[in-house]
Amino acid sequence: MSKNTATLLVTCPDRKGIVAAIADFLYRHDANILHADQHQDAENNLFLMRVEWSLEGSAINADNFSIDFSPIASQFEMTWQLKLAQKRPRMAIMVSQYDHCLVDLLHRHQSGEFACDIPLIISNHRDAERLAEFYGIPFHYIEVTKENKAEAEAQQFALFDEFEIDLIVLARYMQILSPDFVRRYPERIINIHHSFLPAFIGARPYHRAFERGVKLIGATSHYVTEVLDEGPIIEQDIDRISHRDQVEDLIQKGRDLERIVLSRAVRWHIENRILLYANKTVIFD
Repeated sequence: MSKNTATLLVTCPDRKGIVAAIADFLYRHDANILHADQHQDAENNLFLMRVEWSLEGSAINADNFSIDFSPIASQFEMTWQLKLAQKRPRMAIMVSQYDHCLVDLLHRHQSGEFACDIPLIISNHRDAERLAEFYGIPFHYIEVTKENKAEAEAQQFALFDEFEIDLIVLARYMQILSPDFVRRYPERIINIHHSFLPAFIGARPYHRAFERGVKLIGATSHYVTEVLDEGPIIEQDIDRISHRDQVEDLIQKGRDLERIVLSRAVRWHIENRILLYANKTVIFD
């Protein structure tokens, strides 16, 4: 069951009194703070904060929160978001032929690790169709070619609208999204790239890592922007390799990293632990 909590995410110019003002506001509304974390970026003079509180016994009304909180938000020039734990986000997964990340996401969702709903899976191949059927999730095959890319994306947009999708996860979806696609869903598309960015952007990174003779390989989850593989990084991990490893060994080790790194990014997004600024992310505990 979802927790009955609310989470406030705040970004504003750094100055004295911000934490005190937020804590006092919650205290005056009988809110019991469960978690609070903050970060100051001196270079950009920014203050970022995540605070979560229980709604049980609280006088805070989510419908009127914007009105009640506006004096503080105006005073400190805040950009803020209020997230309710009982409003489960709706996540669409896009995949091509490699299904290892999809398998991991579906298993974690079924085991209750992700507090979200997955109403659809979209693919430009049929390889994952039986897997989607096993988990009881509608599968939509949409062929993508150079000639029909705009039409294919229009079909995808229609599905996202129909199912009221909040988050799109590219679980090794091997297509470059159009600028229109990315602009429609800012900060709502998470990708897994099979290298330790910014090294080896684009296609065939394991092959290029092997050719370069690297001793570490990695995987990177990031938000998608219009610039390929340069969106804000959410999570990364690495594994050591040696001269004995061939391309196939790099791919096998890399797939384990991809699953872990993508699942962490998805969970943190769902739990409202991420704030973005200056093409960076802050991941709150």
